[in-house]
Amino acid sequence: MNYPVITLRHGKEESLKRFHPWVFSGAIESLPDGLEEGDIAAVHASDGTPLGVGHYQIGSIAVRMLSSETVGIDSDFFASRLNDAFRLRRSLNLTRPDNNAYRLVHGEGDFLPGLIVDVYGSTAVLQAHSPGMHYARNIIAEQLSLIPDAGIRNVYYKSETTLPYKASLDPQNEYILGAYDTDIAVENGLKLHVDWLKGQKTGFFIDQRDNRHLLEQFSRGRKVLNMFCYTGGFSIYALRGGATLVHSVDSSAKAVALTNRNVELNFGSDAPHEAFAIDAFRYLSEMPDGAYDLVVLDPPAFAKHRSAIRNALRGYQKLNARAMEKMPKGSILFTFSCSQAISKEQFRLAVFSAAAQVGRRVRILHQLTQPADHPINIYHPEGEYLKGLILYIE
Repeated sequence: MNYPVITLRHGKEESLKRFHPWVFSGAIESLPDGLEEGDIAAVHASDGTPLGVGHYQIGSIAVRMLSSETVGIDSDFFASRLNDAFRLRRSLNLTRPDNNAYRLVHGEGDFLPGLIVDVYGSTAVLQAHSPGMHYARNIIAEQLSLIPDAGIRNVYYKSETTLPYKASLDPQNEYILGAYDTDIAVENGLKLHVDWLKGQKTGFFIDQRDNRHLLEQFSRGRKVLNMFCYTGGFSIYALRGGATLVHSVDSSAKAVALTNRNVELNFGSDAPHEAFAIDAFRYLSEMPDGAYDLVVLDPPAFAKHRSAIRNALRGYQKLNARAMEKMPKGSILFTFSCSQAISKEQFRLAVFSAAAQVGRRVRILHQLTQPADHPINIYHPEGEYLKGLILYIE
């Protein structure tokens, strides 16, 4: 393939030889004339040894590697990667009549860095995180519709907030293929309204599917508080699990409205559920002691960059302390961090600092992570972002 060549500095090829998918800007010796953001480029070591091909972009991560070999990045390439990804999801038994919501492409974890694809029934929501994937969106959409047995008819492109703003790409959220037909998806037999048009991320947080199912098993006979509920995923699992009362809290009135719709969709209007649009810290401060014996804390990322780690850890400690001090003996706490910049060890220390602060004895029942349709490339440990703990509060 006759791609423009990016040459690395001496000794900077070692990470690519270990199959890490990123080339940082500081590792580059020279760029070819005329190279623009989103272009496909070959990467060579300082001695001219080919190291693969990838998408070039301006920024700290200068190249996202698509292959460690010099291959053509064309429709056949995307067809192969997408079909491999679908075969994995099918082998995980995620494509069932009672489950049609799953992540089909998880960036580096599926050897397609810069690309996210979530499937909700017959609709795939495509999200680009790099200019290269933005330019490839039409090819990707076409190949998604051609995956045998996937049943994808509609492809919605949603990248207005995920692409680097300095690239001046002006992406439009729109249907590339097909059109709106239904917003109802099914996860483990529960129905969900998914707002991929205006909701967060691709419309739903698929990465908590396994953890929601685990919560269901703890819910019988308990009074459940679902903080940062978004569209109520944990709430409807708690109700199916036999919770006697479920309260859902989110600062967004739109999220609370969608939570109520999802509860009614599955359990009608008489479910023991109520939702509140209020700030989480205020709600925890004002709620009476002992009101809930199962609490879910699933906040948005407190640290999106390493510079925010210290404040984020303080935030996790404060949040967990406020919950723990109000929970009766024998309670269960599901607590999470989705901040990629926060390590498992840092999060665990923040939570245990919270327990010590309020003088509670705490035991770990489970240590949680992202599900199998959010795979982690073994050469890219940065892909492990979701961490959680199930705690027994004494």
